[in-house]
Amino acid sequence: MLRKRNRIGRLLAQATAAALLAGSAAAVPSAAAAAAPGTGPADIRSAIEAVPGLRVVEEKPAAPGFRFFVLALHQPADHRHPEKGGFEQRLTLLHRSTDRPTVLFTSGYTVSTNQSRSEPTELLDANQVSTEQRFFGSSRPEPADWDDLDIQQAAADHHHVVEALRQVYRAAWISTGGSKGGMATVYHRRFYPQDVAGSVAYSAPNNIDDHEDSAYLDFLRTVGTPACRDALQAAQRALLERRTALVARYQAWADARGDGFQLIGSADKAFEIAVLRAPFMFWQGRGQAACPAVPAPDATDDALYGWLSDVAQLPVYADSVANQFVPYFYQLGTQLGYFPVETDHLADLLRYPGATEARSFVPRDVPLRYRPQAMRDVDRWVRTRGDRLMFVNGAADPAVAEPFRLGQGSRDSYLFRVPGGTHAARIAQLPAAEAETATAVLRRWAAA
Repeated sequence: MLRKRNRIGRLLAQATAAALLAGSAAAVPSAAAAAAPGTGPADIRSAIEAVPGLRVVEEKPAAPGFRFFVLALHQPADHRHPEKGGFEQRLTLLHRSTDRPTVLFTSGYTVSTNQSRSEPTELLDANQVSTEQRFFGSSRPEPADWDDLDIQQAAADHHHVVEALRQVYRAAWISTGGSKGGMATVYHRRFYPQDVAGSVAYSAPNNIDDHEDSAYLDFLRTVGTPACRDALQAAQRALLERRTALVARYQAWADARGDGFQLIGSADKAFEIAVLRAPFMFWQGRGQAACPAVPAPDATDDALYGWLSDVAQLPVYADSVANQFVPYFYQLGTQLGYFPVETDHLADLLRYPGATEARSFVPRDVPLRYRPQAMRDVDRWVRTRGDRLMFVNGAADPAVAEPFRLGQGSRDSYLFRVPGGTHAARIAQLPAAEAETATAVLRRWAAA
């Protein structure tokens, strides 16, 4: 959701998918045909094309001093059995110089093919390799075996990316990502701890036990002011009390664009899910400063509908977008876990028990079996063996009500919290002394 972390300028759905938990460089008129002084060899494209299994899909216009490539890297569908076939993982490469560090960035979803730089990339004046996660976008095995979508297979994808491109970029590598991308960054380090010199994970949830989610509910019961929390609950009731008219409007919007709600089941169910999630997404993306904009119960239908559409992002529940995020909800339902929502104050108005669970967003013919050991293993590794990890969270972000925590075995690792910060927390928003410390650590890791 940060522009400088590849989260704005994408499809609306991708920008808001992390909230469902969950390019600063300007283009020039033509692609740079040769590297600018100090940006590496003039034949950098040839060097990239010489990497086995990697191909250049296209070179796009880049800001002065950079070159920008869309790449495809062959990955096994199952790294344990590469003989079973594979797929091409879509990547982008923002080339600065082979002498500079390289940042491995992931959003956790699809990859944007527009040039942008993450915060670590800017701080290090680095190259940036951005990855699309397996099963998202065009990075999908065909036929797709859902058993191949797990955190260890995705970590192996990242490992292969680093191995392949380190032939060209031999300086230090740093990995980073936000929200689901931050989670993927940590999972990669769990299985391949020596791939990079350090990792910065922004706003990364750590749902250790998906059957014990009281931390999320406790957070939402205390965040902000009582008046704001009461206003949100009152708005939820008003929305559900007027659901007949508002759902009709929602359905008409979908009909007008040739869309529908076959995956979730109906516009009515999608509307109820959006209403239930609204407080979480409000605090995640807006915070206390946006409380005056919460509509009163007697507000017009237009005001209520417009607020819900903006805060809960109604378009993401329609098939054209929701189908793109089936892999995300599959991961929630099998390994990552998800947050609960408060329903007691709305119990008399609800029609779909368990509607917010991951099952609502995954086709019924795709099995979901939750495996709790995966998150416990990662959490234990961070606390007992984690090395060169940096976590940057917003203090007012419900997504990190269960954050990654450091333990006695964590080495050269740091946890920072942006006071009042949302899901868009970053190093630049920290108090000055902490921002200086975080930046110095990052530069030390990268030897930059």
